[in-house]
Amino acid sequence: MADVDTVWTYVIIGVAILVGAVAYGVSLVRGRGRTIEREAPPARPGLPGEDLDRRPPTDSTDTVAPPAGPPTTTTLEPEAPTAPAPAPEPTLERPESARGRLQRLRARLARSNSSIGQGLLALLSRGKLDEEAWEEVEDTLISSDLGVEATTELVDSLRTRVRIDGTTDEATVRGWLRDDLLALVQPDMDRRIASSRIGDRPAVILVVGVNGTGKTTTVGKLARVLVAEDREVLLGAADTFRAAAADQLETWGARVGVATVRSDKDGADPAAVAFDAVKAGLEEEVDVVIIDTAGRLHNKVGLMDELGKVKRVIEKQSPIDEVLLVLDATTGQNGLQQAKVFSEAVDVTGIVLTKLDGTAKGGIVVAVQRQLGVPVKLVGLGEGPDDLAPFDPEAFVDAIVM
Repeated sequence: MADVDTVWTYVIIGVAILVGAVAYGVSLVRGRGRTIEREAPPARPGLPGEDLDRRPPTDSTDTVAPPAGPPTTTTLEPEAPTAPAPAPEPTLERPESARGRLQRLRARLARSNSSIGQGLLALLSRGKLDEEAWEEVEDTLISSDLGVEATTELVDSLRTRVRIDGTTDEATVRGWLRDDLLALVQPDMDRRIASSRIGDRPAVILVVGVNGTGKTTTVGKLARVLVAEDREVLLGAADTFRAAAADQLETWGARVGVATVRSDKDGADPAAVAFDAVKAGLEEEVDVVIIDTAGRLHNKVGLMDELGKVKRVIEKQSPIDEVLLVLDATTGQNGLQQAKVFSEAVDVTGIVLTKLDGTAKGGIVVAVQRQLGVPVKLVGLGEGPDDLAPFDPEAFVDAIVM
């Protein structure tokens, strides 16, 4: 009996142990499906002598510096010098073609010369043209610097037309006045400018004039006119007496990609600079070389002789194809005297009239052509870089009478 009780005691204990094991296993299985988030313990510094590998695990990652070793030396290579950024290429200006430019600038010319045309038309359109009226017509023309001889011719022609036709209709008179003025301006004169290579050499243009006429500016504007016509141009800064002249000319040329030959010394021999410019033009095979000269008073013999020297030195290696005389249109009759003296010194081939938009003395065109027997080739009608225009006789006359 005791043995049976003992056996049952062991069976009961075994069953209890088995049930407990099964319950423990089930709890483990259920725990695998849950993520337990623990708050990381606050960081604490390691203590001296503490074995860091025995610290309790945490969810954070400690970064441990490597043990200090012998000091290492780092050699820094010197940085290579940084090359400066290349300067941006200057943007070259491309002037518009000068053809027909006077037509576009005609309004400026008309504003300054309107008193001539309006005054004449008012006089000629009167119901009765007596001697007093004709004298007023003559006075108006002479005050415009047309000149006595040209004025006499124009008035005689108009008087004949009025007497034969017997009309003073304004439209008719306007047509007569236009025809007679155009004849005086001589539209058949050759106003082309030498600007193309001649054989194996460039054309050479010498620009002369008195002080204050805008000569250097005219040379710069002329370079723009020729660049617009696809000419390769070289400038020569032979005005060595005015300190800023070479700088001014160089600036004008740089804007359109034209080089300038100049001297580094103030007061250098202008003939030598002109010689070097023509020589460079020959070597570089450009189309045209334009030489700027110092302004000089026409009544100073020494200065005029020097201009003759510049001309002779240039001609040692190339003929001069064009001598342009720059005149200020506002000077009137004084400009005619200047023109005469310069023409005797250097054989002027063409006239450039500047400031023509600022004067009512447009008759200077006729007067100077008659004085020298050479044409007005260019006129300045403003201060803008492209306000230099090839002279167009019809546009000029239309601006006065229309």
